[in-house]
Amino acid sequence: MDEINNRNENLENELVGGTIYDRELNTEMRTSFLDYAMSVITSRALPDVRDGLKPVHRRILYTMDENGLMPNKAYRKCADTVGSVLGRYHPHGDASVYDAMVRMAQDFSMRYVLVDGHGNFGSVDGDPPAAYRYTESRMSKISLEMLRDIDKETVDFAPNYDDRLKEPTVLPSRYPNLLVNGSTGIAVGMATNIPPHNLGEVIDAINLLIDNPDAGLDELMTCVQGPDFPTSGIIMGRAGIRAAYGTGRGKIRIRSKTEIVEQSNGRFQIVVTELPYGVNKKRLIERIAELVKDKKLEGIADINDYSNREGIRMVIDLKRDANPNIVLNSLFQFTDLQSSYGIIMLALVDGVPKILTLKQVLEEYIKYQKQIIYRRTEFDLKKAKRRRHILLGLKTALDYLDEIIEILRRCKSPAEGKEKLSERFGIDDEQAQAIVDMRLGQLTNLERIKIEEELAELEKKIAELESIISDDEHIYAVVKKELSEIRDKFGDERRTAIESISGEVDIEDLIPNDESVFTLTQMGYLKRQTADTYQAQRKNGKGIKGLARREEDVSKTVFSARNHDQIMFFTTRGRAFRLKGWEIPEGSRQSKGTNAVNLLQLDADESISVMMRVPDVEEGQEPYLVFSTKNGIIKRVELSLYRNIRRSGLIAINLDDDDELVCVTITNGTEEIFIATRNGLGIRFNETQLRAIGRTARGVRAIRLAENDCVVGLCTVDPKDENRPTVLTVSESGIGRRCDISEFTIQSRGGKGKINYKTDKYGKVASVLPVRDEDDLILMSSDGIVIRMAVDTVKLGGRTTRGVNLMKVNPGERVVSAVTVMRETEETEEEIEAEKSGE
Repeated sequence: MDEINNRNENLENELVGGTIYDRELNTEMRTSFLDYAMSVITSRALPDVRDGLKPVHRRILYTMDENGLMPNKAYRKCADTVGSVLGRYHPHGDASVYDAMVRMAQDFSMRYVLVDGHGNFGSVDGDPPAAYRYTESRMSKISLEMLRDIDKETVDFAPNYDDRLKEPTVLPSRYPNLLVNGSTGIAVGMATNIPPHNLGEVIDAINLLIDNPDAGLDELMTCVQGPDFPTSGIIMGRAGIRAAYGTGRGKIRIRSKTEIVEQSNGRFQIVVTELPYGVNKKRLIERIAELVKDKKLEGIADINDYSNREGIRMVIDLKRDANPNIVLNSLFQFTDLQSSYGIIMLALVDGVPKILTLKQVLEEYIKYQKQIIYRRTEFDLKKAKRRRHILLGLKTALDYLDEIIEILRRCKSPAEGKEKLSERFGIDDEQAQAIVDMRLGQLTNLERIKIEEELAELEKKIAELESIISDDEHIYAVVKKELSEIRDKFGDERRTAIESISGEVDIEDLIPNDESVFTLTQMGYLKRQTADTYQAQRKNGKGIKGLARREEDVSKTVFSARNHDQIMFFTTRGRAFRLKGWEIPEGSRQSKGTNAVNLLQLDADESISVMMRVPDVEEGQEPYLVFSTKNGIIKRVELSLYRNIRRSGLIAINLDDDDELVCVTITNGTEEIFIATRNGLGIRFNETQLRAIGRTARGVRAIRLAENDCVVGLCTVDPKDENRPTVLTVSESGIGRRCDISEFTIQSRGGKGKINYKTDKYGKVASVLPVRDEDDLILMSSDGIVIRMAVDTVKLGGRTTRGVNLMKVNPGERVVSAVTVMRETEETEEEIEAEKSGE
């Protein structure tokens, strides 16, 4: 122990002029970290509310001003400026200074650049700037307004880091730079993110607030519409702007400016000409390519970047069957074509960080400019009075010129002459010195006139300056006048548009709710087409080409619905999916469509069996889903059990291993059900024979099937409907027959049924469906031929009749589906002519 004490004593003796302090580590760490945090907050990361600059930016501009790098002078190497800043005022790394200077010169970072850069200063692609030994710079024209009047004692100066020089603690900032160029910074425990604004709008708001100090946020926002980013873009909604201006915090969404262009070949392009603020264009293109590769973005064929010095131009080529609106909104959702900007209006006020509202920022700036004008006026007034004092002494000298010359002749030195002049004329030392320093040329009569004129001008100027300094209203008038001059000189048009929205933007808002025809093929291809693609024709026509299918693919289901309707899908394995109509890509008549596996999460051994529209449910009415399987099993379930369907699907019915789901329809709970088989049998029974069961239940037997027979159709008829539909049976050979459902007697569920159609003569049954006279019928064959006709052109007959030829089927082909759609109204010749003439 003694040895340790001796060692400590020796150590203390070795300290020259030093002292060892015994302190708690906890206390020392807390104090040191607090000092560090305050240093970062006040001297590095946060801008001052008065000039909107951080210390490094302020030192760069002041150094360039000292070095004479005016906008009308030659550029100078950035390395020279960086070295001067480091040597005089900023004892940190050269990278921090050069990085700050580069940002001040980037027209895509600053709304109004403060440094006029010459050379490579980076790009929106994220390309780095050239090294400072290669680039050159000088002050921009508007940055002169940041330093105007700095030589008139308008701001305080403080010693630099080594006490050799003085540096300004703040710049005069004759325009509101904090709002105009914004600021971004991360301090300790706090951050600021102030967006740039339009110079003219901010100055108009200041003038408004000077005239009406009680102006509220609504009045100020008539001037300041919102942020105005150098990269333009579109701000979606005003709620985030208002929150930021009213509380100091808010969040806005910025969307790229895009245009959908249709090419001559029928394909579409998405052209991007403006990007959200701060988005790296190169990374954006790479991100889109990754999403396309991972199949998270569908419908994009290629991306090309044609950007140049004139502006941004990204061209996204779409696939032939892609919906441009859906692709565009997917890009907004998954990429930085739409980004969020969190506004935090944090700045230093009297050295203390504060969250400020828009009005508070403007008030702080007005208060600062009042101080600038006051101090400048005081400086000018002091200078004018001093000059007047000198001129009064010179005027006295000219009044007594001969006597003054005689006094100076008798004096042995200038000091003695000054003393004699002071005694004789009662002037002070400064005036006496001015008289002594007069040249012979100033003794002329013309010089007397100049002095008297200058004195008169000075008297007016002094009176004006004194009136300004004595009245705040005069000071505010000067602030308004000078700000308006800056606005007129540097103001420009707003770049960032603001679009009003109500709530969240829904993709549906951009999709017309038109009627469309939805098609499902046997191989699982989905397609949406406008309903007017197929024009009504006479029965027994050849039809038009409606599908460019893959080899061995055949159409399976066609129905009509609107783009905003819910479309449900039921798979062969008994699972259910749900999509909006517009989510199914639109295709041309000849296109094959989009494979369902790109839209739905299907298993390898699973395919779409039924595609149907979900009806709008009125209050008090609970519809049911009736399922029918290939092996004749039937089940009734409340539709509400399928209201919430995950993207991964939902179990709709449990099936036997050898069974498949083939038919699904919607009923009101009291309808009559007719089930038809491929071999021409059919059974009719009341829906009430089916008890509503659970979603995952198997069901009960609907019809007892013979060997090699299966269910092909299920339709329902409401017996209470006076205008109830008739039952249309369509054979694979293209023959159709309509009959009333009363042709089939009601039986008990589970029987063999009765003969519906003589398949040995007229071919196997392709489809059975309820139809009305006012409907149109669309038939589709296995080779993709589609025909549309009026239902009332098909004669009503008995259960045992053959029917009529509906469609000519090519050899080896067959009718695979039939569907009814809304009747189209034919235009008269007068209506057609009126439409052509624009009436």
